Amino acid sequence: MSIAQKARFKGAKKLENIVGYRVPEFAFKGQFLEAVCATVDYNRMDKRLKTQLTNFFKAFLNCRCKTNPLCGCAERKFAAEILELRMSGMNHRDISEFLLDEYGIDLFPTDILSYLEESVHLLEAVKDVSTIEGKEKLAAKTAEVIGKIEG
Repeated sequence: MSIAQKARFKGAKKLENIVGYRVPEFAFKGQFLEAVCATVDYNRMDKRLKTQLTNFFKAFLNCRCKTNPLCGCAERKFAAEILELRMSGMNHRDISEFLLDEYGIDLFPTDILSYLEESVHLLEAVKDVSTIEGKEKLAAKTAEVIGKIEG
């Protein structure tokens, strides 16, 4: 299960009241993405919910794919955001708090920690293969990224 599949939108119940039908709480489910892209009346939202959804759109749903929002770009951008936040010095608890405040996305710190550990393991494999293949620049860059994630 990807990290994006575990992300819940905390204001899903508020959105249900606005759109008039059930909205899934998982932020990257197709039904949720379609609901917030097509049928939301932003004039009926409180300021905080409107800001969080606007931030969500800007950060994750700004691709130009024909199948947007169901193209997968949002999930990849979300996963990259978590890695970038970690590499900027935030720990898994800080990242969880940031995601909730900025985007209204509720994600357990332990899920974030597991994702970061899994990412490091994958990068270590990339580094090992790069070294075997004689791609020293790639191996060095990968080691640098691993170091930033591990803190």
